[in-house]
Amino acid sequence: MAQNVDVLICGSGSAGLCAATWLARTGISCKILERRSESMQLGQADGVQCRTVEVFESFGMAEELLRSAYHVLEVTFWSSNSSGNLVRTSRTADSIPGLSHQPHLILNQASINRFLLDAMRNFNGQEVSYGYTVEDVQVDSAISAQLDAYPVVITATKDGATEIFKAKYVLGCDGAHSNVRKSLGYKMIGDSTDAVWGVMDIYPRTNFPDIRKKATLRSNSGNLLLIPREGGSLVRCYIELPHGTVAKDVRLEDLHAAARQIFHPYTLEIADTFWWSAYSIGQRLADHFSKDNRVFLTGDACHTHSPKAGQGMNVSLQDGYNIGWKLAAVLKGQVSPELLRTYNIEREKVAADLIDFDRSFTKLFSMKVDHMNGTTQKYFSEQFIKSRQYTAGLTAKYDDSVITSAERSKQELAANLKIGMRFPSSQVVRFCDAKEVQFSTALVADGRWRIVVFAGDLKNSANAERLDKLAGFLSSDIGPARRFTLPGEDVDSFIEPILVLHGDREALEQDQIPSYFWPVTGKWKMRDLHKTYIDDESYYSGHGKAYEKYKINVEKGAVIVVRPDQYISLVTALDDYQIIGDFFSDFSLPQI
Repeated sequence: MAQNVDVLICGSGSAGLCAATWLARTGISCKILERRSESMQLGQADGVQCRTVEVFESFGMAEELLRSAYHVLEVTFWSSNSSGNLVRTSRTADSIPGLSHQPHLILNQASINRFLLDAMRNFNGQEVSYGYTVEDVQVDSAISAQLDAYPVVITATKDGATEIFKAKYVLGCDGAHSNVRKSLGYKMIGDSTDAVWGVMDIYPRTNFPDIRKKATLRSNSGNLLLIPREGGSLVRCYIELPHGTVAKDVRLEDLHAAARQIFHPYTLEIADTFWWSAYSIGQRLADHFSKDNRVFLTGDACHTHSPKAGQGMNVSLQDGYNIGWKLAAVLKGQVSPELLRTYNIEREKVAADLIDFDRSFTKLFSMKVDHMNGTTQKYFSEQFIKSRQYTAGLTAKYDDSVITSAERSKQELAANLKIGMRFPSSQVVRFCDAKEVQFSTALVADGRWRIVVFAGDLKNSANAERLDKLAGFLSSDIGPARRFTLPGEDVDSFIEPILVLHGDREALEQDQIPSYFWPVTGKWKMRDLHKTYIDDESYYSGHGKAYEKYKINVEKGAVIVVRPDQYISLVTALDDYQIIGDFFSDFSLPQI
């Protein structure tokens, strides 16, 4: 007999595990089928974007990630001079200061997946079912519109036996050769170039001075991208191989020889090679990302590209981060299933942008050294530096949809909080305990929406009056919190209010803050005092100047609606009650 499951995830790569972690965090179990007999022991991906570190922070598991990884802080640029010797031409910070409070890291994908596996178990005991090969996925379109139906039929084999599953929703996270995609009849559109690159993780003995820094080497003998790895000794080399090379014919000794030539006049002795491969570059997109709003493709199942920009694991993981919270909200009965259509609107654009970036980034790396043109190396380093915001994962901007509304917004009230982009962090001081914190720590990945109110200085009577009236609306029966909160749940379980004030916190008392911002919640029915922050001087770290960073006028203030995945949905004024109410009414299911 077929086994019914709410969500079936095909594949336990970064996308599948991130989506499963979201579900587990919100108390929802799923079925994860993985072809391998055990969890990944050695992954090929290793670059961890600033944005991905923020994602881990939102799940409460960034500390171990930061402790285990290599931190990329500086990039150096090397090129052959007219004598054929490799010389350093410039250096720069790896990421643009102020873009993110988290760094760019290097850590093997197997470790990344292990953190997600541990988080799943800790949240609700979620496990992966290993040894399953997904053979076929079919959708019964006739019943896919029925809310409680199980319209997706999955055929899988294990140890020679066939098992049938029926699911409400399926995530195809099964890689570039996805059986889910093939079952649906979808195709990968794109092409491969003639360029072939080799990659190897080595233990080098060398006198090259930047062996523990990220470096680009553009020599007369070829191009190489150097990435130090975690642990203090291991180094990854991406090497462009000569035109006409066939990937399957590449030998390890070919990569060793090419690297030694590129490093000249520095010596390079390779003590050991931990892992190596060779590949031809291809950029492809699936022609469809979903089927009947029931099956969704993620990661390499719907977009493939070269690994040099360090985007693959990150974009895949963030595909899972995007669909995970949306599935959780639908399955909990908080929102309409129509919200799931935003996955296509948002992630198809991200994937298309990734393919375009990868093409230009690959072309940039393949530029030849030109000693007659002194601007060539300068152009290369300038373009590399310009790409830093993208490679940090911080350029994704979601278009208008039912959950993102630039049209309704008043962007000028918070000019640096861009609608459709992730909410950047800033240091603030928590009012209840005077602790300086990054504001991102208030945006925990627990499935809740946030209404973040920048109300200015409450010594200003006009500010205090506006805040009181807003709190009255938000806490009323016609306000979105009470209308859309599930019966029996805390008033902040679906929409959490967060207050960011400005001014001297020592002049403020708790009872001056409307009670809506310190509600009675939890098992013990205690007041939650952790929702109010002040943009003020801290005891130890100075002033975060959040209002200044976000370009919010202290006298006018602003209301920011933030999605569960930390992206900004709406920017409006403190007295725009109708806009706030209408926004949530478009996708939330009334509970009273």
